[in-house]
Amino acid sequence: MKVSRIILLLLFINKVSVGQEIAATPPMGWNSYNSFGGAVHEDEVKANADYMAKYLKPYGWQYIIVDYCWYYPHPPGAKVSNAPQFRLEDGAYVPWCSMDEYGRLLPDPGKFPSSKDGQGFKPLADYVHSLGLKFGIHIMRGIPRQAVWANTKILGTDAHAADIADQNSICPWLNHMYGLKDAQAYYNSLITLYASWGVDYIKMDDMTADAEDQVYHQAEAEAIHKAIKQSGRPIVLSLSPKNLKKELASIKENSNLSRISGDFWDNWKQLKQQFDHCAEWMGIGAPGYWPDADMLQFGKVSKRGPVLQERFSRLTEDEQRTHMTLWCMFNSPLMMGGNMPENTDFVKQLLTNKNVLDVDQHGINSRQLYRRENAVVWVSQMPATGDWNIAFFNLGDEPQDISVDFSALGIKGSWQVKDLWQQTSAGVARNSFKQKINPHGTALFRLSKK
Repeated sequence: MKVSRIILLLLFINKVSVGQEIAATPPMGWNSYNSFGGAVHEDEVKANADYMAKYLKPYGWQYIIVDYCWYYPHPPGAKVSNAPQFRLEDGAYVPWCSMDEYGRLLPDPGKFPSSKDGQGFKPLADYVHSLGLKFGIHIMRGIPRQAVWANTKILGTDAHAADIADQNSICPWLNHMYGLKDAQAYYNSLITLYASWGVDYIKMDDMTADAEDQVYHQAEAEAIHKAIKQSGRPIVLSLSPKNLKKELASIKENSNLSRISGDFWDNWKQLKQQFDHCAEWMGIGAPGYWPDADMLQFGKVSKRGPVLQERFSRLTEDEQRTHMTLWCMFNSPLMMGGNMPENTDFVKQLLTNKNVLDVDQHGINSRQLYRRENAVVWVSQMPATGDWNIAFFNLGDEPQDISVDFSALGIKGSWQVKDLWQQTSAGVARNSFKQKINPHGTALFRLSKK
């Protein structure tokens, strides 16, 4: 093995050894939001878990995430995602959401029947764990407004909800919660509850105010992180602070992944914008913390909201490969958004290409090599072999040749080329490599020294 390959391998091993064991590689899983908005039901979660265990688990997929409003009592057939609460004349909130005596929200038993009698998500988590998978939930920052109205006790303290709530700190798009001015005890109580359920992953939303100055709720990020550490349970923490790179030091210190943009959906304009976001955040991901380009827009989405009508992804097959290739070259977490039991063979192939997934999970030194108008090239390396991953992207509307000069990588000579999507040899390249790429399309290659 050449000295350069030894150095790459040592760097990778060192990163893993000194980094957190949690999220040593970008997490891979399924999230209910893109398919079911705020109204997913237990049987639908189980169906996606069954699919993952049967088809995707051997490829590293493992997390099943129930997204937001799991506590909200949606009427049968309701599709509204950002469903509001209203107030009666005495100030009480309706609909009243499932909640315990300490102001902690519980799953709605209408949507999650196994949660009845105060069992919470433990029965569902147990089911997911029985498949060899891991279980996660979405939470909103803060404490329920209905808990403040009821002035519930805070577990382990003499305080009550009204004492710790900051009623001026509100989410602009969901009126269920107040922020916290004294967060630690309440977040400790939440993590105690979630750990008892067997939660392995928490996605915490509303981490920045939707104002021009994008205020980051740092104290609450620190409090939830501290609560997780104190619990002793290895829980992945995902924060959704939008694109708030100016707070990167705190975000890295207090989470395992964080969003780099607003919500991403299945349209080409947004996919092109993600190239800019990924270029801005490249080089930051490492074991323990991964910038998150948002969920994978494949398969059947919006079955129960939240954006437009029920449909299969509006991205073409070329655009979907571009989507997956960019996420993998960027080392983004991979969270499938579509309802997986309805996956087509094409979508299944996107999710089960081992070589492509290895780029996401194990590629290092990932970066955009260049962008020249509509031609984009990303590169990374495989630490065990020193092989190069090279992705060509055509963001234009006409086919075009895209190339890489090996001198830009600091290499020369002859290299064996493998097409990772097609799983075929692309021959031998010497000193440079060129390929014609479809409009909105991609090609992903691995170069091995001949």
